[in-house]
Amino acid sequence: MPVARMIEKWSSSVNGITIGATSAEGGTRSEAIKIGGQNAMPFLSEEGTIPNLPAIAMEVTDMVNPEWPAALIEPFKDVIDKPARWAKKCQDEYKADAVCLRLTGAHPENKNTPIEEVVKMVKELKSAVSIPLIIWGCGNNEKDNQLFPAISQALKGERCLLGTATQDNYKILAATCIADGHNIVAESPLDINICKQLNILLLDMEMPNDRIVIFPSTGALGYGFEYSYSIMERTRLAALGGDKTMAYPMIAVVSNEVWKTKEAKAPESEMPCWGRAKERAIIWEATTAIGFLLAGADMLVMYHPKAIELTRNYIQQMMKT
Repeated sequence: MPVARMIEKWSSSVNGITIGATSAEGGTRSEAIKIGGQNAMPFLSEEGTIPNLPAIAMEVTDMVNPEWPAALIEPFKDVIDKPARWAKKCQDEYKADAVCLRLTGAHPENKNTPIEEVVKMVKELKSAVSIPLIIWGCGNNEKDNQLFPAISQALKGERCLLGTATQDNYKILAATCIADGHNIVAESPLDINICKQLNILLLDMEMPNDRIVIFPSTGALGYGFEYSYSIMERTRLAALGGDKTMAYPMIAVVSNEVWKTKEAKAPESEMPCWGRAKERAIIWEATTAIGFLLAGADMLVMYHPKAIELTRNYIQQMMKT
């Protein structure tokens, strides 16, 4: 007896957003990338339309973490202290869809890099690559509120993705993005209600519907991944079910979440039963990334080129089915 396939149709869709602006659009990027726009759950193309594949941004930092294992440093060892050259390598050699610059060194507890130096670095990055840019703040509200207006102005016209805005600190970044034509990352601490409320607050400030990306704080495999997955899946189901305040593309940060775990950092001498350190860490990043794709992530931020290759292969295979 044949078994009928269960096909589920949805009443709504995820907003589509564009990151990056070409010369025809007033920017200098060679191409823009589009995320979102689908009216089906991940990879279920028989149930609806999935116009855009998930995008992968490679993360570049202005300050190398001294605890990074050799496996992560090795692909970038010749450029790791030069963010612009690092970004160019991500573009030219590893074919990143976008570059995400994390301003770790600007944090007051790290280098406390002056604003003018950060702006100079951002301009160098802009000149070095032609792919879309994501700028991720240092995580200190006071410093980020000083940084982002200057960064945003330096990148005006490029339609970057800037983040993050939180429920307690969103007004300056939102106003800056509105003024200079950028997209915004709306971060919530794995709480559906806070996520929804923040989106409403951004809309109240007249942030355009097609320039908001949701960031439900993510955790690596084994470190809160299951809860992150659950929240992201519920967010996507709400969007497809017709909740317009949740109908935004989602970004998942895999990079620093994975490479700070003991599974990624522990040497083989300490944990020989875990297998080879390099392969273990790469697989940990790829597995986490693939899990978030299945939860509904439209964009991933990743580090290791091999992990990205594995993730891209998975995306291609899933879109063939």
